[in-house]
Amino acid sequence: MLDIGILAAAEPTSVDIATIVPMIFQVIGGLGIFMLGMKYMSDGLQTIAGHRLRSMISAVTNNRLLATSVGCGVTMLVQSSSVTTVMVVGFVNAGFMTLAQAIGVIMGANIGTTITGWILVLKIGKYGLVILGAAALIYRFAKSDRWRYLAMVAMGIGMIFYGLELMKLGFKPIRTMPDFEAWFSTFQAHNYLGVLKCAMVGCVLTMIVQSSSATLGITMGLATTGVIPFETAAALVLGENIGTTITAWLASRGTTTNAKRAAYAHMIFNIIGVAWITALFGPYIHLVKYGMGLTGQNPTLVTTAAGGEMSYPYIIAGIAIVHTAFNVVNTLMFLPFTQILARILVRLVPEKAYKEAPHLTGLDMRLLETPPIGIEQSRVEIIRMGSVLTKAMARLRESISTDKVDDKVVRKIFHAEEILDIIQREIVEFLTNLLSSAVSHDMAAEGRQQLRIADEYESTSDYVAAILKLHLRLVKANHSFSPEQRESMLKLHDETMGYMELVIQGYEQGNPDTLSKAGTRAGEITHLARELRDDYLAKVTEKRSEPLVTVVYTDMLHSYRRVKDHLLNVAESLAGEK
Repeated sequence: MLDIGILAAAEPTSVDIATIVPMIFQVIGGLGIFMLGMKYMSDGLQTIAGHRLRSMISAVTNNRLLATSVGCGVTMLVQSSSVTTVMVVGFVNAGFMTLAQAIGVIMGANIGTTITGWILVLKIGKYGLVILGAAALIYRFAKSDRWRYLAMVAMGIGMIFYGLELMKLGFKPIRTMPDFEAWFSTFQAHNYLGVLKCAMVGCVLTMIVQSSSATLGITMGLATTGVIPFETAAALVLGENIGTTITAWLASRGTTTNAKRAAYAHMIFNIIGVAWITALFGPYIHLVKYGMGLTGQNPTLVTTAAGGEMSYPYIIAGIAIVHTAFNVVNTLMFLPFTQILARILVRLVPEKAYKEAPHLTGLDMRLLETPPIGIEQSRVEIIRMGSVLTKAMARLRESISTDKVDDKVVRKIFHAEEILDIIQREIVEFLTNLLSSAVSHDMAAEGRQQLRIADEYESTSDYVAAILKLHLRLVKANHSFSPEQRESMLKLHDETMGYMELVIQGYEQGNPDTLSKAGTRAGEITHLARELRDDYLAKVTEKRSEPLVTVVYTDMLHSYRRVKDHLLNVAESLAGEK
């Protein structure tokens, strides 16, 4: 069998600075373009598939297969297992995802990230610059958002292939440098110790650049120029699976205990996986070669002569197979033990003695890496604001329906107002950061709508609290409404409560037609409030009333109208009106 890493014979030449510097510049430039291409492709895919990403994340359940499928699909779209795992740490930190769910998603992410290798299998490397240039022109002059982001994806693909070509050209002179060749020859995966050494190099390199896709590109660049043999490249790729866990581990610093467990799950999954695959490295590589037809009767498939130079036409496909097959098999091995791993992590990483204080919302800044999912999580928090507001309104009715003050109910209403204040501030901070990044016009419009609705909900809660304060002021002064006045006030409350439920449900369902119903009912509430005020003032002229009762009654009517006004603004925002 002819080794896939046989190097072309070359006359030894001296190594001088004039040779090394251009080589380093070309490799660094190629790597930078490659990584920027990954970023462009990821951003474009995320924007195009925004709603699909949202539905994927919301579909995560305790079903292990479904969670793994979601992790795989999301990672294929965001083109980075690091982004997915960091996002999962953020979800767990916010309590939006359980540990068992997170482990399933993380395992799927390891499969999804292998798509990068298969993209590089496409034999379009020499067209990378052409693809980049054509896509850049479309991006520059396209009017449609969809065409612009499709062009961004194409630009990313062009950069990836152009960057890889530059790295290949940069690595090519190494074959004529005996010193470098001798150094690289020390990293040979011909025995178990050599495999571990190569895996360690891949791990450390990935930890440094914090991108397994970048180190995969470097590995493929070295392999396709014959600088390193196939076995060495395969061992490097396996080590990169461990190195990529550093990103999630760093992201878990300062998070809740459960979020730390999710990051450790990622590390355990990859470390154990690499441990067993390196123990079976020889048979595994032989099986991969056999499956590709690179052994037996036709060894010329491994290395072929082309223009007097040795070429390695199947090595990228081989590396992609090694990467994908390992992650698929490792996931299948771990999948039945997801719950067991979660329980082990609970034991290994116990809860801290003190209570942790995460954000009140699930808007972890780690979600800014994936704007479509970030905007969806922000929507979830606004829906939660609506739920808190509805409960506060229900408790308000309970409070104003009697002159007896229930301190527990009062505290809950005021606490709800404080919660809504904090949630609104966190949403504003999160969306301000999100909208400052490159997002589509549709996503920017949705972000602005969310900012407006969060503000309207918070303002509504202020008036709910104001109504309660007016009622308490009256009770503490040993005054009360007459039965007729109380009944009329409760009637207005019920009308406003029904109106609130209509608008909040309209936002939850994303129904722009809510405005047509809301507009009619808003007019009815305004008419009822005016009617109650005029009727009360008419009776005041006939019969003397306590000044405080008059002030409280009219101010409460005004506050209910202000509640209605802010909710009408929400309905208008849903309909796209300013």
